[in-house]
Amino acid sequence: MSLSLVSSAFRDGTDMPSRHTCDGQDISPALSWSGVPPNAKSLGLIVDDPDAPDPAAPQRTWVHWVLYNLPPQSGELAEAVTSHNLPKGTKLGTNDWHRNGYGGPCPPIGRHRYFFKLYALDIELPELPTPDKQHLEKAMEGHVIEQAHLIGLYQRS
Repeated sequence: MSLSLVSSAFRDGTDMPSRHTCDGQDISPALSWSGVPPNAKSLGLIVDDPDAPDPAAPQRTWVHWVLYNLPPQSGELAEAVTSHNLPKGTKLGTNDWHRNGYGGPCPPIGRHRYFFKLYALDIELPELPTPDKQHLEKAMEGHVIEQAHLIGLYQRS
């Protein structure tokens, strides 16, 4: 069985509910995963938007959430998860708002794609001082056993 990532809030390739965006409560969607390889020691999660600022002329990838050292057996993240109720051992990185934790979609123009990327790693990563996406990806290099992704869409009214 291969690693898979799903959300009870939206299906892969469909619109995300506004409660998970800056137009709503800006809370993280519930996520769950299965098929974690038996030799996985930890998981990493990166959520980003490759369509910023305009899907017709993207200029950068905007990072919304960075987590690492999620326990492989945890199986899920609850909706509206915060640093206080993350699975034990999970560490937070920094998003592009220079904050720890989830920052929901808030696209200035057009329909954007939000990639929720889950990585199964063969190690538990050492303590990283609030890494951004680039630093976490560097730390994960050579340790990714398997990965899964889920894509949500959002366009402001």
